[in-house]
Amino acid sequence: MTLRDYDAERLAAFTKDINAKYDELKARNLTLDLTRGKPSAEQLDFSNAILALPGVDDYHAADGTDCRNYGGLTGIKDIRALWAEALGLPVDNVIAGDASSLNIMFDLISFAFMFGTNDSERPWRDEPKVKWLCPVPGYDRHFSITELFGFEMLHVPMTDDGPDMAVVKELVKDPAVKGMWTVPIFGNPTGVTFSEATCKELAAMDTAAPDFRIIWDNAYAIHTLTDEFPVVYNVLELSAAAGHPNRFWFMSSTSKITHAGSGVSFFASSTANLDWYASYANIRGIGPNKINQLAHAKYFQDVAGLKALMQKHAGSLAPKFERVLTILEERLGDYGVATWTKPKGGYFISLDVVDGTASRVVELAKEAGIALTAAGSSYPLKQDPNDRNIRLAPSLPPVSELEIAMDGVATCVLKAAAEKAAAS
Repeated sequence: MTLRDYDAERLAAFTKDINAKYDELKARNLTLDLTRGKPSAEQLDFSNAILALPGVDDYHAADGTDCRNYGGLTGIKDIRALWAEALGLPVDNVIAGDASSLNIMFDLISFAFMFGTNDSERPWRDEPKVKWLCPVPGYDRHFSITELFGFEMLHVPMTDDGPDMAVVKELVKDPAVKGMWTVPIFGNPTGVTFSEATCKELAAMDTAAPDFRIIWDNAYAIHTLTDEFPVVYNVLELSAAAGHPNRFWFMSSTSKITHAGSGVSFFASSTANLDWYASYANIRGIGPNKINQLAHAKYFQDVAGLKALMQKHAGSLAPKFERVLTILEERLGDYGVATWTKPKGGYFISLDVVDGTASRVVELAKEAGIALTAAGSSYPLKQDPNDRNIRLAPSLPPVSELEIAMDGVATCVLKAAAEKAAAS
C-alpha cells in the first residue's frame, strides 16, 4: 500500500510520525550541501602531482613548440592526440583550449549570434526568432546561456535512450529551431546515456534550418562509476556520412578529472566549423595556456594513464552513489512518492517527487540545514511545469555527511507528500 492509498486515519498517523521526525531533523542544526557536482577534496588530491609539472626546464611540446610563448590557437598536439584517442576522434578535428568547455560553448553561441555560423544566411541576432531544443531535465548552465541570448527554449522529454526523437524530429521542421543542447553520456542530471540508434538519428535527421547545430557536451564521457567505460560514438563521422558534416559541436574537458577551473577544454568538429570558430577566436585571444596543456599531457602520459585516474575517481564516487540509492530505497521505496535514476557514471542522481512538491521539499530541507539545488533548476528558465524534479549531487560531502543529508532529504520528501495528500 502506497501513501496515496492511505485512508484519513492512517494518513493522519503517518503525518504525525513524519512531522516528529522532521522536528528531530531540524533540532540537529545541520549545515550540509548537496547543491553542485563538485569533486571532493579526496578527488582533487588525486591530481596534485600536476602542480609540479611540466617542470622548471621542461617547456617544449613534442614537436619542439616553446609552450611559454604566444600562439597556437588549436593547442599542443601532445594533449590533443591523447584526448582524440580517448574519445575516438581524429586529432586534426580536435582543438584544445583553456579552463572549461562551458567557455567555448558560450563563445560558439556568441559568435553565431553576432556573426552567424558558416552555414547561416545571416547572424542569428537578425533572425525574427531563434528557438533551441532543451532535453529535460537537463543542465542548468546550458539553459542559462540560451536564456541570456533570448532564445525560445523548447522542452524535449528524455527517455532511457536519450531525447524523445519523435518530438525532436517534429520540432526541427521549424526553421527557427537553430540548435539543441545535449549531454550524451551519463547526462546531467539523469545519468542517461544516448543509445547508438539515437546518435545516428540525430546525425541523419533532416532539419529546416541549414545552420542547425547540436552542442554535444561530452563532459562525462569517461566518468564511469564501474569498471567499464562507455562507448563514445563518433558523431562527427556519423553526421558527415549522413550529409550533415557541420551538425555537431563536440565538447569535452578535464574539469572534473584534474583540478576544476585550471584544466583543459576541448572542442571537436568538422574542419569547416573549426575554421569558422578560429576566424573569431583568433581575434578574441592569442592562444591557450600551452604550459598547462603540456602539464596535463605529461601527467596522463597516455590513455591508459587517463583511465587509471578515472578508476580512482570511480573508487571515490561509487560508494557515495550507492549509499544515496540505498537510502532512497530504504526510506521511500514503500510509499510510492518518488522515483530516481540509477546512473552508472557522471555526477548526479535525478529525483522525481510527487507532482507539485519539489519546491516544498527544497524549502523543508533548507529549514533543516540541508542545501539542495533549487527546484526547477534542471528546466529552462528554472520552471519545472510539474514541480517534481530535484537534482542530487553526491560527490562533495564525505559519506558520513552524505548519509545524514540523504536521510534528511527522504524525511522532507515524505513530509511534503503527506501534506499534499492531506490537502487533496
